[in-house]
Amino acid sequence: MSITDPEHQTAEPGKKEKSLWHNGDFLKFWVGETVSLLGTQVTILALPLTAIHSLNATDTQVGVLRFVQLAPYLGLALLLGIWVDRVRRRQVMLWTNIARMVLIGFIPLLYALDLLSIPALLVIACFIGVASVLFDLSWMSYVPTLVKKPEHYVEASAKMGISSSTADVAGPGIAGLVVAWLTAPVALAVQTGTYLVSVVSLLLIRTEEPKPPRPEERHALRELKEGVVWVFGKPLLRWLAIIGFCCNFSMITTWTMFLLYGTRTLGLDSTTLGLIFGTASVGGLIGAIVSRRVVGRFPIGPTYFIAQSGLLLGPLLIVLAGGPTPVMIGMFIASFFTTYLGLGIAGVIIVSVRQTLTPQSMMGRMTASFRTLLFGGGALGGLVAGLLADAIGARNALVVAAIGSAFVVVGLIISPVSRLREMPEPVAEPTAA
Repeated sequence: MSITDPEHQTAEPGKKEKSLWHNGDFLKFWVGETVSLLGTQVTILALPLTAIHSLNATDTQVGVLRFVQLAPYLGLALLLGIWVDRVRRRQVMLWTNIARMVLIGFIPLLYALDLLSIPALLVIACFIGVASVLFDLSWMSYVPTLVKKPEHYVEASAKMGISSSTADVAGPGIAGLVVAWLTAPVALAVQTGTYLVSVVSLLLIRTEEPKPPRPEERHALRELKEGVVWVFGKPLLRWLAIIGFCCNFSMITTWTMFLLYGTRTLGLDSTTLGLIFGTASVGGLIGAIVSRRVVGRFPIGPTYFIAQSGLLLGPLLIVLAGGPTPVMIGMFIASFFTTYLGLGIAGVIIVSVRQTLTPQSMMGRMTASFRTLLFGGGALGGLVAGLLADAIGARNALVVAAIGSAFVVVGLIISPVSRLREMPEPVAEPTAA
């Protein structure tokens, strides 16, 4: 739904706009996706641990596993973004969550039958990635249908950020405990129930989603080009996309290398790894909770710059960690805490700016362009992490990754986003000729 749609009623003079706590359908969506994100965090840790502990995967194989989970964003996001702009998003989210629930359920089933192998795990992870592409392209485009008013986009982004950060906090800890108790494949079986909760929450939503207008002539390549041009033709969106690619590359590279370093070099068990990631993720939760207040009190640009700088400089603490094991674990937690805190605050700003600068008819393609770059950076980061760890060792690979991540701060200094004082004016839906 566009911001010029008649359903975007203005408030009566003197009346205060109600917050999203009064929007029942948004709350249903929010609760369902919070539970779903929690399960996704379990999967993120349980999948590589399944490969490492149950299948004796090499460093390169673990890197390839992370790559195939995110590779569909590189190859399919732009094309699927065109299709998502032509259909109702809620139906896409329903079917993709059902697909992910079934696919993840196959892993413990194959493990129980002694049929699970690295190739099978890679294929399943790739299909889960395809379903995740479709879901991610749909949910961000669907939120304005439930929220309707652009002035509530920051609130919606903050609430979704809290969900993501809460999942980041609880997910790894739960995953570590469940993996240690039941083994990684069985932990994945538990995770399928979270997607079921998301499916039920989507079925309970009653807000009617308008049928997207169908173009008189369909031309996939032209529409794909329109989405890319929209993102790269606007300086703010272009710089958000470029810096986002670098940040995701840094985060996934560091996360994958640290998992290999902690498991193989330091001998940390699943419970300890879950504790590190879960405790550190409190930073993301704090960032998401305070983001709306911070955005309202401080200029948008400097807040974005400081938050993203924390994300990019956080990996340096890992390579500087030394001494007794408790001290090292404390520094690992501090590193990821700094990264997640920056992500929690910056993420709300990034999503709100993207939604503000994009009309509803372009939302799917804009999201697809961003997802291609952001998750493409993550996919390449996972692959590079595995290859580099195999070549020079996980510890040395972490040093290279931390230095490279710190250099991206130069791009933040140049970015026009860092100079914003307030949220840009909303972009109206283009008028047909």
